[in-house]
Amino acid sequence: MGTLTYSINVTLDGCIDHREGIADEETHAWYTRQLEESDGLLWGRVVYEMMESYWPAVARGETDASPAEVDWARTLERMPKYVVSTTRTDFPWTGSHLLTGDLRTAVQDLKDSTPSRILLGSPGLATALDRLDLIDEYRFLVHPVIAGHGPTLHGSSLPASRHLDLVSSQALTNGVVALRYVPRHPCGSTPLGI
Repeated sequence: MGTLTYSINVTLDGCIDHREGIADEETHAWYTRQLEESDGLLWGRVVYEMMESYWPAVARGETDASPAEVDWARTLERMPKYVVSTTRTDFPWTGSHLLTGDLRTAVQDLKDSTPSRILLGSPGLATALDRLDLIDEYRFLVHPVIAGHGPTLHGSSLPASRHLDLVSSQALTNGVVALRYVPRHPCGSTPLGI
């Protein structure tokens, strides 16, 4: 069974607006490595459409981009992309699949059929899946920025605090810190195998 990993950029004050982070060669390379170690991506419709509107053109060489952005786009192009949507049924981007039916069942079935890891990259969907206790791991790139505005991680949408255990941390040369957490179990232990 695979793990569902919520992976997102976040500023020091909790802002998850993608325009507030450092989008340089190092952060793109870090995310490309995350993709390469995964079996697919899980998005809501809004994030899917945002990604679909830009990255396929980069992968095809139709948009000027840095080498790390091109690597990211080409890796993204090859990945299975699973989408949760109640308003759209046609997802033509290469490797895209619509998840249908009950959210808990659809995502659990996806995890059960995945050998390694599915990366979750949609804040709204992540909140819904966190409420269902389906997220197994959190990987945050914490950027040395105080945004002072914008959407935050889950906002105030969880019924209770989530206590996490730090599994690893890595400082990048650009000042960004990659943090990996797993949910703390009620007895306070970290699950084996993570």
